[in-house]
Amino acid sequence: MPERPYTYYDFTLSICSTCLRRVDAKIVFEDGRVMMLKHCPQHGFEKVLIATDIAYYKNIRNYNKPSETPLKFNTETRYGCPYDCGLCQDHEQHSCLTLVEITDRCNLTCPTCYAMSSPHYGRHRTLAEVESMLDRIVENEGEPDVVQISGGEPTLHPDFFEILDKAKARPIKHLMVNTNGIRIARDFAFAQRLASYMPDFELYLQFDSFRPDALEKLRGKDLTDVRKKALEHLNALNLSTTLVVTVQMGVNDDELGAIIDFALQQRCVRGVTFQPVQVAGRNENFDPALHRITLTDVRRKILEQTSVFQPNDLIPVPCNPDALAMGYALKLSDQVFPLTRYIDPALLLDNSRNTIVYEQDEVLKERMLDIFSTGISVDRVEENMKQLLCCLPQVQAPGLTYDNLFRIIIMRFIDAYDFDVRAIKKSCVHIVHKDGRIIPFETMNLFYRDDKEYYLKTLQQERLSPVL
Repeated sequence: MPERPYTYYDFTLSICSTCLRRVDAKIVFEDGRVMMLKHCPQHGFEKVLIATDIAYYKNIRNYNKPSETPLKFNTETRYGCPYDCGLCQDHEQHSCLTLVEITDRCNLTCPTCYAMSSPHYGRHRTLAEVESMLDRIVENEGEPDVVQISGGEPTLHPDFFEILDKAKARPIKHLMVNTNGIRIARDFAFAQRLASYMPDFELYLQFDSFRPDALEKLRGKDLTDVRKKALEHLNALNLSTTLVVTVQMGVNDDELGAIIDFALQQRCVRGVTFQPVQVAGRNENFDPALHRITLTDVRRKILEQTSVFQPNDLIPVPCNPDALAMGYALKLSDQVFPLTRYIDPALLLDNSRNTIVYEQDEVLKERMLDIFSTGISVDRVEENMKQLLCCLPQVQAPGLTYDNLFRIIIMRFIDAYDFDVRAIKKSCVHIVHKDGRIIPFETMNLFYRDDKEYYLKTLQQERLSPVL
């Protein structure tokens, strides 16, 4: 009998990348890659690249932990995922990180912008609107893990510091500001005022490339001097910073190791987050179904381009293993000790465990066992050592501070091409809609921004229409 050119692995639900209607999808292995095969009655067959590492993709399921839901849900499950976001009762995961977009305005017009921000687009949110959004997060989360003030470019908001004050007055464990760094580079006094919000405060600094041509392609402007000056100010203040890299194939994917090595030399930098580019907003990608950079591509390139991490250092994040991978390291003087390899996966899957045992490296074992233990209650953790991912046990380290931790995060933002309802239901990176709904980042960009909600209502009505 004739054989298929692939090996069937799994079944899921996806959406048509053209009309965004729900369709059945197969996950298959073909030529060493993981592919999604789907068919829309109106727009035909689609074949989409999902991953380039079959072994890693299979291993994802071993990191799938019981979901931690929000304290309350905000919308009914009526139309089926992804048309009920808000969060609906069928969503599996609470908000590990929640974005509050305080403005649509930006001082850049990036070709890769998911929110379509520009100097003339949209408006600033009112202070009352922002407070309402913050209150919704607290209502859903109790003590939110991470809240990120975002935009647009949030530092343009006329009430920016008042918004930070309002956020700090709420029981938020860790507050972040997502910024392109332009104002920080130009105004040291502004950076000084930002530093006054530490501890439990961090900047999420756009940092895509060392090359002017790549920055022009991703940001529409050579921002080399801006990045250099911003980091000069942030290093002087030791203001906790994460470098955020939008990764696009053939543009900056050969710089990942160099960015990590550079970040490790910066006093203020606590880690790097890599975001494979999402096909949404203004972003244009040639043949986005097959010529796309995946989470596994980014992981492989990190391992190839830097000597710091090994394969067992970059592992799936259990709250959403399809979309997130992480690695943690400890910086001591001029040495870097990867930590994730020493964490038993069972500890990530069962937060009730309270011991980390370093079994594989005797030198590190002797050094680390004297100073590390885990604690679940906040009062058992050093004041300046906070849990930034809900899945990683909290670390108690007398004599060490948050300055000594360095993390790598790979954050895959699923789009209409590689949409997988299993991963969307586990999404833990959310945005507060201006009307108070809490929306997964991926579906926000597909369905819930102003210019897309009209079509969403059409899809919702179709879901309720009887099939003849």
